Amino acid sequence: MREGVPTTKGTLQIWDQVGPETGAQAISLRVLQFGCGVSPGLRNQQSDEVLYLLETSDIRENRPSCFFHINGQRFSVEPQSGIFVRPGQTFTVDNPGVEDVVFISSRCPQTSEPDEFLAPLTEVTALPVLDRLPLVRLADRRAVPTADRWYRVLVDDEVGSEQVTQFVGSIPPGRAPDHFHEYEEVLFILRGTGRMWAGKTSAPIEAGSCIYLPRRQVHCVENTGEDELRLLGVFYPAGSPATRYEV
Repeated sequence: MREGVPTTKGTLQIWDQVGPETGAQAISLRVLQFGCGVSPGLRNQQSDEVLYLLETSDIRENRPSCFFHINGQRFSVEPQSGIFVRPGQTFTVDNPGVEDVVFISSRCPQTSEPDEFLAPLTEVTALPVLDRLPLVRLADRRAVPTADRWYRVLVDDEVGSEQVTQFVGSIPPGRAPDHFHEYEEVLFILRGTGRMWAGKTSAPIEAGSCIYLPRRQVHCVENTGEDELRLLGVFYPAGSPATRYEV
């Protein structure tokens, strides 16, 4: 997740792991690490952006991991939460803790537009009020069973994004049948160990692994451990994680 040289702006470091330079057509995967204090504002004009706050050891009683400001409106964010940012909105992260907080971000459709780094927006402004709550906690979403596994959708059209779907999935020990999807997908491994299969080739995966799957790529995730393998997934165009085509 921290392979390569990050872009650094103030308290923020960005690792671009999936994008046009790695062959992706319309999706990205980035690691955003926010140090203590208030970050610069980030904005892109063309893409839906979905983010997920990773778990951290710096959790104190009655205090969220950080505060997330969208167009100056403040939200308390707990680990294992998904966030939706619309095109043209500016977000700032205020991290009052003693250790960095890390978000996994995807933009859809990903474009060649560079990041806009702006002055932090930490006070309510005259910009339009958000019409839907853009924050979703994993614990508040229903687990949908599929065979011997489950998934929970975080960001979809219910939250306001009609282009992209963000979900968390749980995979038990073992290997599922090979399959493919009609969408581009990125995966981030949250916990566990296993192998990522693409046709007849495979590579080891563990917490922090970043994966890109082109549209119609035959694949499956094998859990080689004794406990749950959990992953964060984002795909574009939007749909259901349960829709798959076996080969």
